[in-house]
Amino acid sequence: MGDTTPARYTSRPLPDYRHVPGRTPHPTRDPAGHSYGRPPAPVPDLNQADWRTCGEYLYGLDLFNAGYWWECHEVLENLWHAAGLGTVAGHALQAVIQCAASHLKVECGQPVGAVRLAEHAAAHAEWGGVLGLGLDLRGLVAATRGHIGTGAPPALLVLVPDAREMRDNREVL
Repeated sequence: MGDTTPARYTSRPLPDYRHVPGRTPHPTRDPAGHSYGRPPAPVPDLNQADWRTCGEYLYGLDLFNAGYWWECHEVLENLWHAAGLGTVAGHALQAVIQCAASHLKVECGQPVGAVRLAEHAAAHAEWGGVLGLGLDLRGLVAATRGHIGTGAPPALLVLVPDAREMRDNREVL
């Protein structure tokens, strides 16, 4: 997290617009939507696959950092389903998804919903490990709460260089 947007993790183009419910065409249901008719990409189980080489995961981080919170949620939700409920990767993905949704609630003028989502994200961050999928999940939640409560800049997702994770939720080596 920080004041400047980190470098992109992929070269994949961002969508034509950031979806904000009630303000823009629904990306997948509206024929004018930026992702209408596109099926979700096949994704690996990030409990087994290396997140460092998962293009969809890295693209999800790019979407979050560019303020495409609805789109980030959609991309990471696909990965979350592949990882499974209650898994370490599943919890890490849920923490990021719920922080993205919290940011979107702030933009939509729904602070109560934003706070509720940040609280859910905090629980998933604890279950997702110290550096879940290469991210400081606790720092993400703190930055999200700051954005909600104080109007601080939105949180940013910054991968921790060379993070070696343990799958049993203990401290990183």
